[in-house]
Amino acid sequence: MTAPHTRVGRPRPTGNNFELYSWYFFRISGLLLIFLAVTHLVIMHVVNNVSQIDFNFVAHRWGSPFWRSFDWLLLILALLHGFNGARLSVDDYIRNRGWRIFAHSVIWSALIIFIVLGTIAIVTFNPASFSNATASAGR
Repeated sequence: MTAPHTRVGRPRPTGNNFELYSWYFFRISGLLLIFLAVTHLVIMHVVNNVSQIDFNFVAHRWGSPFWRSFDWLLLILALLHGFNGARLSVDDYIRNRGWRIFAHSVIWSALIIFIVLGTIAIVTFNPASFSNATASAGR
């Protein structure tokens, strides 16, 4: 006699809606994040010694559009994946409609703020402006 099979996790949503795309996004972004995060960890902690990582290391690394794109993709996927999980937790555990709307508003606002700030930091990073600022401050 075999034990009945029990499903672990959320079942795949049916239909053609936001929840279905969210379900697929979770799986695809999770796989991409494993690759990106392991690559990041190997480069930052195995290939390079942690004591070597400083402003000059980042300035040299972000001189390449490839590494800026890599870090931006890692940032965006991690934020979207994490906030999608937070959204599902809110849906699962907050039953009151008003509190759920409030929690979703906080989640989506934080997501937008972090994406904008992270994108600005990566896109506008200019090591020369830092050098000029420290030189004018007398350092």
